[in-house]
Amino acid sequence: MVLLRFAPSPTGALHLGGLRTALYNHLFAKKHGGKWILRIEDTDATRYVPGAVDGIRSALAWAGLSYDFGPGLDGPHGPYFQSERLDLYHSYTRRLLEVESSNSVNLHPSQHSTHSQVMHIGSNSTYDKACLHLTEEEVARRVRAGEKSIVRLNDNNLPKRVPTQDIVFGSLRDAHASLPTDPVLLKSDLFPTYHLASVVDDYEMGITHEWLPSLPLHLDLYTCLSLEPPQFAHLPILLNSDGSKMSKRKGDVAVLDFMRRGWEPEAMVNWLALAGWGQPSRSSLADSATTSQGPDSTAVLTLSELIEQFDLGALTQRRHVLDQAKLEYLNKHHLMRSWQSDEGTAFHAHRVHDIVKAAFPSSQFTTPHYIAKVIHVLQGRITNVNDVPGLAPFFYIDPDYATPEALFMRKSISVDDYSRSLDATIHHLEAKPDACNVSDLGIVVHDACDATGLKQKVFMTAVRHAISAMKTGPSIPEIIDVLGIDRTISRLKAALLVNGTTN
Repeated sequence: MVLLRFAPSPTGALHLGGLRTALYNHLFAKKHGGKWILRIEDTDATRYVPGAVDGIRSALAWAGLSYDFGPGLDGPHGPYFQSERLDLYHSYTRRLLEVESSNSVNLHPSQHSTHSQVMHIGSNSTYDKACLHLTEEEVARRVRAGEKSIVRLNDNNLPKRVPTQDIVFGSLRDAHASLPTDPVLLKSDLFPTYHLASVVDDYEMGITHEWLPSLPLHLDLYTCLSLEPPQFAHLPILLNSDGSKMSKRKGDVAVLDFMRRGWEPEAMVNWLALAGWGQPSRSSLADSATTSQGPDSTAVLTLSELIEQFDLGALTQRRHVLDQAKLEYLNKHHLMRSWQSDEGTAFHAHRVHDIVKAAFPSSQFTTPHYIAKVIHVLQGRITNVNDVPGLAPFFYIDPDYATPEALFMRKSISVDDYSRSLDATIHHLEAKPDACNVSDLGIVVHDACDATGLKQKVFMTAVRHAISAMKTGPSIPEIIDVLGIDRTISRLKAALLVNGTTN
């Protein structure tokens, strides 16, 4: 069975790159009838951030990514915190130490030259390897005397390993030169480094596929331990809009920030899934030689549709810039999908109720039922639910005729034309108090326009100015339908008093 793992460190909030990795775990596992694990890599206590694990779990739940095993979901692979698996790592460390040609016990780094000291004498090594010249008796004596020790992998004497293919990138060049000299496996505090813990856990948990940047070292460890490695797949790096690499330290990439700003989880998942996905498939997992074209980067897809179409072979090898405009486009269209039902509109009305109430604390027109009516007429204009208060404030409070936009609209209409337009509209609305839908109100407004003998543009501008003080927005019948006839008439009469006597 396909089994994947998402293994974040609890060093801060989950960021977009991490969410995409979790998403690809979810898509691939569900596509192939498998499962995925949430494993918390908390072996570095100095970087632990309280509340980080809860934040990661909340972000995954918000995005609709339900892991099969992990914190809160016990299973056959637990425990799911690496800090609770130390005995297992020590067992594998002893196994490594039994192979003298592949590794050795070295003293605590403070007992030998530092990286900067070694560089000073012209060496590229990350330490001076002096500990390798100690006899086993000397090492044992120092350890018994209380000196802290660490375990390193001796990169001078590694067994030959079989080259591996990356599912996304194919054959990769050997990157050993970029690794630290004799990488540390077990630290002086008896906690494993990421590398040892990751290899041991992936093997013990039965992980079949892995997203991994430290491939050469991990393959060495698999070889030294005589373990069968999983299949590996590297992901193309995500970049900020300015081309810089995404980083927690730079901020504004945390999933929590996007949650707070009102983005839809379905749109976020859609956006991240297509980040770097879309070229013809070359998947080594395919049973046939045929290729498939990935979806367009703005294809509006649900999570189930993404699962159905997901293909590792359609991932690009290029770094990918996250385009905020694409998120806006996808968010708008996912919202429009949800508003096709009354239940969806009502859900979002309750969701933004507090935002609207905070924006207009003195308004009596901020009930969820009323907001749902506003959303219904604004839905084609809403990109983000947080836009709801600012798109049409006139639905909640009286129009502001002193804004530059309102003053410009009023200046284009003569006093006589303005008064005639509003008087006719008041008269026809009072004559049709039972007009109860947009269609009936459209007839009323059309008849009022005909009665004035004015050009439609002049009439509509005057009425729109009076009831909204904004150039754009829903149609006038739609605005009247939300405001109600009595409230509209009251607003038209007030506008005559304020704007009907001067140009």
